[in-house]
Amino acid sequence: MIVFDTNDGQLTLKINRPEKANALTELMLGEMADMVTNTDARVLVLTGIGNVFSAGADFDDVRDGTLATSPEWERLSTAVANFLGLSIAALNGSCAGGALGMVLACDLRISVPNAKFFYPIIKMGVLPQPSDPVRLHNLIGPSATKLILLTGAQITAVEALRLGLIDRISPLDLMSDVQALTAPARGADPAQICAIKALIK
Repeated sequence: MIVFDTNDGQLTLKINRPEKANALTELMLGEMADMVTNTDARVLVLTGIGNVFSAGADFDDVRDGTLATSPEWERLSTAVANFLGLSIAALNGSCAGGALGMVLACDLRISVPNAKFFYPIIKMGVLPQPSDPVRLHNLIGPSATKLILLTGAQITAVEALRLGLIDRISPLDLMSDVQALTAPARGADPAQICAIKALIK
């Protein structure tokens, strides 16, 4: 379900359920949070296998009434936000619902051109995880945050880039672009990366 690779100071986590649009279960969320928390890598890359980054919560778990409000969403996004190195969401396709939380917590977000972003929490009758609206607001401002959370609007990659929800669009080879971007951090002193991030905050 979660494929991981550690190489040259980089931990890459891949969501591997393409037959279910990389929908996430509570077990998968916990597994990812544990790996992010316990790594000593200098770079963290989150991505998916197939044409979708993640459709969000697995519908079977949502119907059971547990996953939509699980604290594991917040535990994962907090682990990503607290990662001391450089974190990048390599968005191989659309990202929906609670899966957006881990993406918002990354330092950078790079997307393929045809990705869409939406958080249809308004249709589910529950609240988003506490940190998600805050991080979304910090990236794109109050009006665009309300558009996404209160209407369930789908945002294209071009719109997301304009709003500041993503940082780059990768038109040809997403992972090659990510590897080129992370090369300096992979070769840097971890203390330097941590200090630079602390200065930015």
